[in-house]
Amino acid sequence: MTLSRRQVLTAATALATGAALRSRTAFGDSMPDLHTFELRQYTLRSGQREALISLFERHFVGPQNELGAQVVASFRDLDDPDRLVWIRGFVDMAARPRALEAFYDGPVWRPHRDEANATMLDSDNVLLLRPASQGAGFAALATPTDSVVGVVGASIHYLGKVDAEQFAAFFRRAVLPHLKALGVEPLATLISQESPNNFPRLPVRQHEPVFTWFARWPNLESHDSWRARFRQVSGWRDAAPEGILPALMRKPEELRLIPTDRSALR
Repeated sequence: MTLSRRQVLTAATALATGAALRSRTAFGDSMPDLHTFELRQYTLRSGQREALISLFERHFVGPQNELGAQVVASFRDLDDPDRLVWIRGFVDMAARPRALEAFYDGPVWRPHRDEANATMLDSDNVLLLRPASQGAGFAALATPTDSVVGVVGASIHYLGKVDAEQFAAFFRRAVLPHLKALGVEPLATLISQESPNNFPRLPVRQHEPVFTWFARWPNLESHDSWRARFRQVSGWRDAAPEGILPALMRKPEELRLIPTDRSALR
């Protein structure tokens, strides 16, 4: 059933009062089955990250979850004090504009819009993604607890004209065994969503196809130790098909991320 804009906004109004005041994010035993994701990296004004995190967690997480724009994760970037990284998911591309319209035209965003925007220099560094294969999206995530906070790493491979499916197959065949040998199991592997941006009010980087994978470590020391060991692995490019070599010549963008209090992914 397709809801009218008025019905969607009415639902948003009804949900906002309770949801905006929730102190934690809870998906129960599992998250919805998500097939579309946004990886959002915000560049903030000096000293404004904590202000935005506080605003985000007090007012924006619960209502978005209720409306179908699931906040999968939110992070402090360990290597940039003025960077907030977060991931938002939808059941599919068709659900995305409905959920975003309900949130951004609803009663929660508008009263806090100016305060949120005042913390930001840029919010357009956004990748629109989908699972690289069946079941490769973010699986069920436990409700966060204060006692369990790890480090999440993300590696973003820029593909240029390389076919994303072919690169993903190479990753599974040539890279994943090395990761597993070093004790790392990816949480998700994602590739660019081919469909056009269907909510153009929020720009995305549509012309930069990527392959990205995420994993979790118990602490910063274990992550940095793994990274040092992985960089010593030799020869994994040797069996790469000629068609994907251009994507392997550019080093991936690597993010070291610490989950915020209400991040479902910790």
